[in-house]
Amino acid sequence: MGAMEAIRADRVLTVVRAPEIPDPVALAEALAGSGIRAVELTFTTPGVLDCLRKASGVAKAVVGAGTVLDGEQAAAAIDSGARFLVTPGIRETVAEVAAERGIPVVMGAFTPTEVMRALDLGAAAVKIFPAKALGPGYLKDLHGPLPQAELIPSGGVNAGNAADFLAHGAVAVTAGTDVVAPADVAAGRWPEIAARAASFVRSMN
Repeated sequence: MGAMEAIRADRVLTVVRAPEIPDPVALAEALAGSGIRAVELTFTTPGVLDCLRKASGVAKAVVGAGTVLDGEQAAAAIDSGARFLVTPGIRETVAEVAAERGIPVVMGAFTPTEVMRALDLGAAAVKIFPAKALGPGYLKDLHGPLPQAELIPSGGVNAGNAADFLAHGAVAVTAGTDVVAPADVAAGRWPEIAARAASFVRSMN
């Protein structure tokens, strides 16, 4: 199954922002086993490429790279096993590398102009960040003129509002620290993370 197919089917991906990931395999297994197959490891984590290489071997998981800022990072992430890329904003060189390599990119945007630019650059979906700024209703507003846009809210999404974002047109939501608290990741508390992931998945229904 491709990355976007998994994201659309599960209606969720998780972004991991942690100072360290002691066991990327255990992390990916905990999340995928609880219903969140798409796992975004970010360039804000030291040694992320090594983490990508290890986690990409987890059969159930679809591991991608986040906070990808340029084409060089994009290529390095793909070479390390990333099956999707996520940017915080409009990044043309990332889009170019993703297209060349046949890897989907979820491009960050906020305004209608940015959403249209992301789609023009070939984004498979558009990450609306920071989603908490205007809330779930903003996705419905964007879909007025842009009904074809596949929107994934990120930033401030939690178990209490995920279902609302989905009800307002999100193709999927991004689970962040609500599921993968940096302290839990750094301490290797995989059962706790698995439980939080399962709870988040239940909250979406």
